[in-house]
Amino acid sequence: MSQKKILVFTATYNEVSNIAKLISKIKKHTTKTDILIIDDNSPDGTGRKVLKLKNKDKNLFLISRKKKLGLDSAHKLAYDFAKKKNYEYLITMDADLSHDPKEIKKFIYYLNSFPFVIGSRYVPGGKCLMKGRRLLISRYGNQIIKKLLKINSNEYTNAYRGFNLKKLKNFHLDIVKTKGYSFFMGTLYEIKKRNFMIKEIPIIFKDRKEGYSKIPKLEVFRTLKNLLILSLKS
Repeated sequence: MSQKKILVFTATYNEVSNIAKLISKIKKHTTKTDILIIDDNSPDGTGRKVLKLKNKDKNLFLISRKKKLGLDSAHKLAYDFAKKKNYEYLITMDADLSHDPKEIKKFIYYLNSFPFVIGSRYVPGGKCLMKGRRLLISRYGNQIIKKLLKINSNEYTNAYRGFNLKKLKNFHLDIVKTKGYSFFMGTLYEIKKRNFMIKEIPIIFKDRKEGYSKIPKLEVFRTLKNLLILSLKS
């Protein structure tokens, strides 16, 4: 069987303390994948750090944007990059080491059979190591989304995902209209709307140790608003 062309992507904004470790771990656990970083002009020098690493690594790609343009637009750009460069699989993940790169192999395995794979914290074998308020919002938020959207998934907001670009015919992330962190929920909505199968696999989600969360406090209310809009559409 021929070697699959696989791209692993993450978006960065002020992740200078994590990005080199993440790249190293991806390369340790997956020897045949390319890596794409899209950096939104991080003031802490994340982009400059990646550029230095890129100069020594032909499988590492960097797109530097002039300002902070948002997580949703970065994922859409990565999807477009992967399609134009004829990658077969695109795997997306966070840059803060909350997603363990050793689980990439599981994504690759299931992408052989499924068009879309999502790493789930809320299925048997999965675990979310966040604490306090963040854990409660995540756990119960995903349950509310499932109840309203009626999609057969237990996970909607996690960015650890795999796309089989050959099986997802006539699909592009550009069709997802929800912005910010609601984009991840909106992606599942559009995938289900087009009758593509969703495969959940258990992952362990770790809380970040370096840097800080970029999720605005108002994001919960924006997500609820977008959820209501999507539930009315469905």
